[in-house]
Amino acid sequence: MTQRRIRPAARVARALGASVFVTVLAGCSMLPSLPNIFGGGPEKPRPAELPPNPASVAVRQAWSARVGEVNLPLSVGASGNTVAVASSDGTVAVLDAATGRDLWRASAGAPLAAGVGSDGTTAAVVTRGNEVVALSAGKVLWRQQLTAQAYTAPFVAGGRVFVLAGDRSVSAFDGQTGRKLWTQSRPGEPLVLRQSGVMLAVGDTLLAGQAGRLAGLNPSNGSIRWEAPIATPRGTNDIERLVDLVGRVSRVGDSVCARAFQAAVGCVNAARGNVVWSKPANGAEGVHGDERFVIGTENDGKVVAWHRSSGERAWVNDKFLHRGLSAPLVLGSSVIVGDNTGLVHLLSRDDGRVLNRLPTDGSPVAAAPVIAGSTMVVVTRTGGVYGFVPN
Repeated sequence: MTQRRIRPAARVARALGASVFVTVLAGCSMLPSLPNIFGGGPEKPRPAELPPNPASVAVRQAWSARVGEVNLPLSVGASGNTVAVASSDGTVAVLDAATGRDLWRASAGAPLAAGVGSDGTTAAVVTRGNEVVALSAGKVLWRQQLTAQAYTAPFVAGGRVFVLAGDRSVSAFDGQTGRKLWTQSRPGEPLVLRQSGVMLAVGDTLLAGQAGRLAGLNPSNGSIRWEAPIATPRGTNDIERLVDLVGRVSRVGDSVCARAFQAAVGCVNAARGNVVWSKPANGAEGVHGDERFVIGTENDGKVVAWHRSSGERAWVNDKFLHRGLSAPLVLGSSVIVGDNTGLVHLLSRDDGRVLNRLPTDGSPVAAAPVIAGSTMVVVTRTGGVYGFVPN
């Protein structure tokens, strides 16, 4: 097996849905032993060494908290001054973003496959047993069985809980009772990502990522209003043709920009349902941005900024090669990314230069950083939750 376009099968396999995941990983399981047999082979690239910390932007750690180990596709649910986090063992916690204090903590009753979505009152997760579970004030409100596994945190809005499943179906549940309101099914494809997908609302339209398309749905009944293709499958095998949209996304007004897995980054006008631009990009994490830029991290560790209006590149930072970067958070004039050593890097939004870096617990950053109130929140794989504020 050879490497092509930095799209190694082992990396893709880790992101695939469970049934296919076993097959693909088994086909590549002998790769680590090849150097021992043949006396050589490609080595894993060494992470870039970091220069001295410029610390030109003053930020301090305000608090820390803990949940259990995080080995699931985690989305941190930020709403107002609260932040919702979850761990693989089923723990769900809602914290005061200013202090890190628990507002409530509960168990979903089973290990989790995806979490956590929250509107500030209700939090929702998906278990490995294919149940969507809604919780509030430290208690389970309801649980409902899904027809397929889900790797995307439920989207909670308008008194409803929306779930995007691995088979690309979308279901809506009543937020208080769990009664299923509707399901929109889509044709299945050979492979799906074991990674957070795309689901959000723009006005009265529910947006969901389905393969390389962003679809606009009527939230009342699930009917499709429009579809906008950000990427089209082009490879010669199922792995290379995998172009699922991955979270997070960047929304400014009607402009919604997203990444198609290892294929492209593009922006859609959600009011009209048309693609504004799409550019080739080789990354596996979502994007973020503001009215000027869309910013993302590539597989090799580059941080790239595209002009939101045109898709043309604005700048590239190559100081973090092979450091396993998270999806970014654009916050004011800064861009924040985490890496696989638990460091949190602050860059200039305007030109990508390094401004500061902040330590956590040394384990990989597990999810894209979020802002809740005036606090930036970062979660690590070992369950550390950190709140940072300007000094």
